[in-house]
Amino acid sequence: MYDFIIRQVKILDGSKESAFVADLGVKGDEIAAIGDLKDEKAKQVFNGQGLALAPGFIDIHTHSDTALLADYRGQSHIQQGVTTEVLGQCGGSIVPRNEKMAEQAKAMQMRMAPHSEPFMGLTTEEYLAELDQRGVSLNAVFITGQGNARQMVMDYTDGPANPEQLEEMKAIIRRSMEEGSFGFSTGLIYTPSVYAEIDEIVELARVVAEYDGLYFTHIRGENDTVIQAVEEALEIGRRAKIAVQISHLKAMGRHMWGSSKEILKLIEQAREEGVDVTFDQYPYLAAACGLDAILPPWASVGGKAEMVKRLQDPELKAKMLENILAEEGTGEWISIYKGVGWDNIMITGFAPDHSLEGKMIAEIAEEKGQDPWDTCSELIIANQGNRVSIVYFAMGEEDLERIMVHPLQMVGSDTGAVSGLPAPGKPHPRAFGSFASILGKFVREKKLFSLEEAIYKMSTAAANRLGLKDRGMLKVGYKADLVLFNPDTVEGPADYIDPRQYAKGIEGVWVNGVLSVWRGEHTGAKAGRVLKPSR
Repeated sequence: MYDFIIRQVKILDGSKESAFVADLGVKGDEIAAIGDLKDEKAKQVFNGQGLALAPGFIDIHTHSDTALLADYRGQSHIQQGVTTEVLGQCGGSIVPRNEKMAEQAKAMQMRMAPHSEPFMGLTTEEYLAELDQRGVSLNAVFITGQGNARQMVMDYTDGPANPEQLEEMKAIIRRSMEEGSFGFSTGLIYTPSVYAEIDEIVELARVVAEYDGLYFTHIRGENDTVIQAVEEALEIGRRAKIAVQISHLKAMGRHMWGSSKEILKLIEQAREEGVDVTFDQYPYLAAACGLDAILPPWASVGGKAEMVKRLQDPELKAKMLENILAEEGTGEWISIYKGVGWDNIMITGFAPDHSLEGKMIAEIAEEKGQDPWDTCSELIIANQGNRVSIVYFAMGEEDLERIMVHPLQMVGSDTGAVSGLPAPGKPHPRAFGSFASILGKFVREKKLFSLEEAIYKMSTAAANRLGLKDRGMLKVGYKADLVLFNPDTVEGPADYIDPRQYAKGIEGVWVNGVLSVWRGEHTGAKAGRVLKPSR
């Protein structure tokens, strides 16, 4: 007796082999049989005719660390078939941290879930135990933020770590690895990660490599310096002998469109030399971050309060603008503003005045009758240095598609999971549509690659990268993380102005054999698990 059988469904098993029609039976949390099960009995039977069944999608790049504490369902992700989240990206995980960092993070938790008990733990072990205790709908894979270790030891101090500080950071990373982390991440355009030089990162990476962990990196630049930034990531892989995952690979700014050819060639050459490097991507032309990422790194030394003070100093504010507009940048840093401009930077989250959300900075400046740089500065100051969320339209379609079809590409939304209910803020549509859009727009409509190849990229490739030996494929004995969808109607309707729209064409999602989403409705299931690395 099976717990359930999905009958006569198109099986996309994740192997890239041609799809085939069969029945799939599940017992407990495992796939028990694939084939002709017409004579077999089950407690529940689902009709899969005209539908496709794939292994649950693995979002290899998320920022759901706090989001899953605020809402265990992970709605925008699970509603498009994601069953596993990889947390802790871009150098900023929820833990490890000190008490000061925990207190600073408390405010964000309370904004996201005002009636819940805030998590105040400090260690990786405590956080993973909290997820287990609260229960979540998706499986969770944890990655340690390098920025956390640096902030714990050096706060927002610029410059290289001394030997004692470096040993402290290594100890923090080592403990996190022993408590269940799969690797570590850097966010080398964000403070305080940006202050770390390559030698410091290599030393931390060597600790992670001892545990066969992975190095995830938001590289040091994605516009003018993208080639040098990719080279730095590859050099870290070589020196530390660690597998490298380049996050949300792209070429930003109109002046850089077309450079994906050189980027991909560089990655291919490194692989031929023995560097284990892959990358992920979201299928949209706009990036997202906080407005303060426009500012030069020196502006944030000492933290948010100091940044706000500098913006209120006319001389320092003028120097910041000079750095932002500099054609050659400042040292290795070039502002994300270059090749984008104020007319392509949209405010998507501004707590003091939600009416500004959905407007470009140039548009807001025109309404106020002021210079866009003054508007930018005022927004950051008015929010006391806290995150002013933006999307900025920076990528070209040809680069996007060239990267997408590359065999080393995987899919990551680069978002925290959010609700589709009406709320302030306009989250990037990639939170709701990264996986569904690939299936709808790029597979069905544009025919860039096959459905079989898409499922491999969204499931199997990521499972293999993470070393998940029982997930990412439809195979007997594997965990029953499943997504049932209609290949003729699946799509991600979310857009930049109206992003809070769940994916369409997703019929059902099972996590560890438990039905968690059925035809757009979450069942309330908390079947997700905290996954641990197999070492």
